[in-house]
Amino acid sequence: MTTRHTWDELPDGAIQAVEEHTGRVVKSESTPGGRNSELSETLWTDSGPVFCKGISTNSPIAYMHRNEIAVNPLLPNELAPRLLWHVETTGWLLLGYEHLSGRHADLSPASDHLPLVADALEMIGRVVIPPATTARRSMRDRWEQALTRELESVSFAESDPWCANNADLLVTLANEAPSYMDGNTLIHSDLNPTNILVSEHAVVVDWAWWQVGVPWFDPAYLVIRLIAAGHTPLAAENWARQFDGYAQAPPEAITAFAASTVCMWERRFTHTAATEAARQWARHRLAGHGGVDSLTDP
Repeated sequence: MTTRHTWDELPDGAIQAVEEHTGRVVKSESTPGGRNSELSETLWTDSGPVFCKGISTNSPIAYMHRNEIAVNPLLPNELAPRLLWHVETTGWLLLGYEHLSGRHADLSPASDHLPLVADALEMIGRVVIPPATTARRSMRDRWEQALTRELESVSFAESDPWCANNADLLVTLANEAPSYMDGNTLIHSDLNPTNILVSEHAVVVDWAWWQVGVPWFDPAYLVIRLIAAGHTPLAAENWARQFDGYAQAPPEAITAFAASTVCMWERRFTHTAATEAARQWARHRLAGHGGVDSLTDP
């Protein structure tokens, strides 16, 4: 989590650099969310509103903003807000996006947002990423590194009782997950409702974690978010099967991913709705893991 600053707290040089692009900023308003940004504000300028996010250049996560700069020109206008400018000066990296209105996506079972979210997800899968841009953006590598760190720290002994009783199986399957993730499809990798804005259509924001890999990853990730929003695991999976990448994925790959997500989130996000949804999905997937004696209830 970063320390949040306001527009007025920026150095004069940073403010001047932004106003060279926007004209005079007459009002600023902090926006919620954006936990990886030190600045997240709507700027009301002489040329209209703009969304500005930023981070100090010496921050260890400044690379996330650079990830967004790299991918934005490759994204369709209908899919993501346009990056209008970015400046780096006086110790700050600042990004200016077109200002969009909309509601965070409602993923509940009866929501009329679901078809719009599906359209956005289809669009992500059609984006072509040039090889030079994908350097060091492998989902397999990222997932393997993050999973290794978590498995070194997580203790299922104090975890959810079902997870604790089935820890060995969860870890075994989780370790298999990265091997299924090689591919060249664009992946957002964090399609939670706050990163999807819906008006006439759905747009996807916060591309800091984009990767390349298998086409089933984003639909599978959304299965967890759908369960958290009230879908049953089976209904959530049925929704995801409208996407060819998910429908054609090896079942063992999806099961390994479900197990790995529990292992990734169990220690750091124990009491969140998303982690509970991940547990529900893993339990649903592993119930079909026939003949496994270690699949036990608490």
